[in-house]
Amino acid sequence: MDEINNLFTLLSSLLWGWPMVVLLLGTHVFLTFRLRIPQRRLLTGIRLSVEKDKGAKGDVSQFGALATALAATIGTGNIVGVATAVALGGPGAVLWCWLTGIFGMATKYAEGLLAVKYRARGSDGRTYGGPMYALELGLGMKWLALAFAAFTALASFGIGCTVQANSIALLASETFGIPAWAVGLTVSIVAASVIMGGVKSIARVCTFFVPFMAGLYVMGCLVILFMNAEYVWPALKLIAESAFNPTAAGGGFVGATVMMAARYGIARGLFSNESGMGSAPIVAAAAQTRNPVRQALVSSTGTFWDTVVICALTGLMLVSSILAYPDISYADGATLTKVAFSKIPYVGAPLLTFGIITFAFSTILGWSYYGESAVNYIEHRRVNRFYRILYIVALFFGSIISLDVIWNITDTMNALMAIPNLVCLLMLSNVAARETDNYLWKGRLDEDMEDGGHREGLKRCHIQ
Repeated sequence: MDEINNLFTLLSSLLWGWPMVVLLLGTHVFLTFRLRIPQRRLLTGIRLSVEKDKGAKGDVSQFGALATALAATIGTGNIVGVATAVALGGPGAVLWCWLTGIFGMATKYAEGLLAVKYRARGSDGRTYGGPMYALELGLGMKWLALAFAAFTALASFGIGCTVQANSIALLASETFGIPAWAVGLTVSIVAASVIMGGVKSIARVCTFFVPFMAGLYVMGCLVILFMNAEYVWPALKLIAESAFNPTAAGGGFVGATVMMAARYGIARGLFSNESGMGSAPIVAAAAQTRNPVRQALVSSTGTFWDTVVICALTGLMLVSSILAYPDISYADGATLTKVAFSKIPYVGAPLLTFGIITFAFSTILGWSYYGESAVNYIEHRRVNRFYRILYIVALFFGSIISLDVIWNITDTMNALMAIPNLVCLLMLSNVAARETDNYLWKGRLDEDMEDGGHREGLKRCHIQ
């Protein structure tokens, strides 16, 4: 087991090193300008996300698809992950994280567009899509599509299942003294009641759950910022200055460098919003939308809410707390976050606990659909129920066992997911640009999708 752990530790560090960071961020920047800065239409995307596209094809509403994607991406990384980036890279890491979100919106836009462009309807009447279908139908690279699906299915049992259940169990045990097996059993039962209903059940729960949990957490951050009001502007200046001159932060951050601030900020932003990883477009394909660009705009708002808003608020709250309370410990992310929230009288600690638990549980729901869709692509013969049962069982065991090896395997699978997805995005960037020009920049956003490509995909797709 130690040898396996060491192997995946090495693979994870190699795959998530500077080459991957440069590849992901480079794709974000390339697609931003290749698609003529679709971020300009952010407000349009927000408006479309809350509107119903009546009569459009798909399994869930556009908001349901967005909420499910956000359920998977808004997780403990938004809370502890940002704090870890600040602790290791200094306050400047917050700016790099924020910039990653700004440019990452273009990648999430392109992922959503291609997911709808190349989606197909199976013999069971459900809509299927995601990078594996774009790779097969758009590029004829079925072998790479199968690789992506396999990596996604394996990753779902890690990032979306066992590690989230383990986080909930550890927190519940430390805070309330509840045995891990009891927490695991409860999480498994509650998750099963949602997951067994399929994508419509997951989307329905996420539609209510995600705005509530995210709103409550944002409210907590705003309360802390209000308490630190006189330090908010200095914190903003410190974040901007130390992104390019880390010594400006002083104190325990003197050892930080520009490379460290950029590395940890960019890596946290990429890992948090999953832009370029290929997970979110799996559920985007199920959205009821009249053309690919409408859903692309809605998908791009997911990165905006996750990184540009929530991660940025978290970072600003943490840096302002460091300035307001010079004796605060920022040696590690978890401690920094706990101390910052403890400054809210009475409700601070419970609010943080609730945020971590609900963020982790929402990730469980979102990733269950990603994994199931990937398994369906590999072998579409009544595997839904088997996968769901296996996922639910894994939730229980994830709560009661050590997950050092699982963490490293998960990180490796996530990186391996990103590689075929980035190949898909870059090789089909002309298709994304053409569709964007046709529907968005020519003012045809309200027109229905031309079905030619969809029908071709329906005939060729092996799930039929």
